[in-house]
Amino acid sequence: MHDSHRLIPAAVAAACIALAGTAAAQDNLKKLEDFKSTGTSLNLETIPQTGPKADALKANLQKIKLPPGFKIDLYAVVPDARHMAIGPSTGIVFVGTRKTKVWAATDRTKTRVADEVKVFSPSINFKVPNGVCFSPDGILYVVEHNRVLSFPAAEFFYEGPDVAAAPVVPQGQLIPTEEESFNHGARTCRIGPDNKLYITLGNPFNVPPKEKLALYNKVGMMGIIRMDRDGKNREVFAHGVRNSVGMDFNPKDKTLWFTDNQVDGMGDDIPPGEVNHATKAGQNFGFPWYGGGKIRTEEYKAEKPPADVVFPQVEMAAHAADLGMVFYNAKMFPAKYQGGIFVAEHGSWNRTTPIGARVMYVPVKSDGTAGKAEVFAEGWLTPTNEYLGRPVDVAVLPDGSMLVSDDYAGAIYRISYAGQ
Repeated sequence: MHDSHRLIPAAVAAACIALAGTAAAQDNLKKLEDFKSTGTSLNLETIPQTGPKADALKANLQKIKLPPGFKIDLYAVVPDARHMAIGPSTGIVFVGTRKTKVWAATDRTKTRVADEVKVFSPSINFKVPNGVCFSPDGILYVVEHNRVLSFPAAEFFYEGPDVAAAPVVPQGQLIPTEEESFNHGARTCRIGPDNKLYITLGNPFNVPPKEKLALYNKVGMMGIIRMDRDGKNREVFAHGVRNSVGMDFNPKDKTLWFTDNQVDGMGDDIPPGEVNHATKAGQNFGFPWYGGGKIRTEEYKAEKPPADVVFPQVEMAAHAADLGMVFYNAKMFPAKYQGGIFVAEHGSWNRTTPIGARVMYVPVKSDGTAGKAEVFAEGWLTPTNEYLGRPVDVAVLPDGSMLVSDDYAGAIYRISYAGQ
């Protein structure tokens, strides 16, 4: 009895410390909103860009296969590098993670290699700040597990620890707090041609139980939501999406395309991964009645699916984990790639023989539909099924070269084209 009594004050103390940490984070956000100093150290954590790790990453890149005329180089060493947003004024690369940090990678000399990588806005306690995206007028949005923040001048304030910030969706209001989960909690974002903020919201389950569907349908979990850039007028844009971790708008017709990760445990070769095309608001993309493509889930086999399900534009390899995607809207790469989609495949975890860990290319035809996906960059998965890296996201630099983030190796690579 005495031992258990002794534990109670310790537990209370721990809870108080946790609450104090949350309060401090909230207080800091209020201070930043009011342009006040938080007292955070001016010595920002900086990641070395040279040394044994960088050398090893460069050596591994010699194993990557690309089409003729392309080359791949190390752009930056960035721990846990996930989704990327490139500053419209400066080209600074802001990098989200599935942990507690956002990084800023700066190429000050414009040699197309980052000469500095440092932590961004360390006075804020981030929680899974995976999703980062810029508006055309230079506001950085950071979408966490259950909060959305905006940084109106991130490109220009990032040198110090205190950065002007404002909540778009306060903590605990992106999804119901009781639905928070370590599973499928990485969000992504984009500003649409309608000037609204789009956010992907996964569901916490492999396949959700029936009693969850009404709630998820209402709040947009299992879907993509959109809202005004100040957080108002939230609505569900797309339904029936299991766990999208990548989207982009086609600059030609302004429609939204997105990847979707499909149901695990159905077998090595089913169901297919997806690249989807949303042509209007309110469409349903078939989950949980379909596990991927037109493959029905066991859990919902007896249920009647919605009549108007939109099936994927492209079926990708099963369990390759298609994540970030980008329309290539630049001129450096040959004409074949211009206007098409690049997709980062993270690689499988529940397949007998792993697949993925590569960058795919999906051509988009003049009528706005997609052609067959093809491998663009591969070699991060060795012949002995060992991961040298796991691509997460793709982004295009102002010079037309393409960045690939890798959360396994903790790096960003740059793919450029110099001709045959």
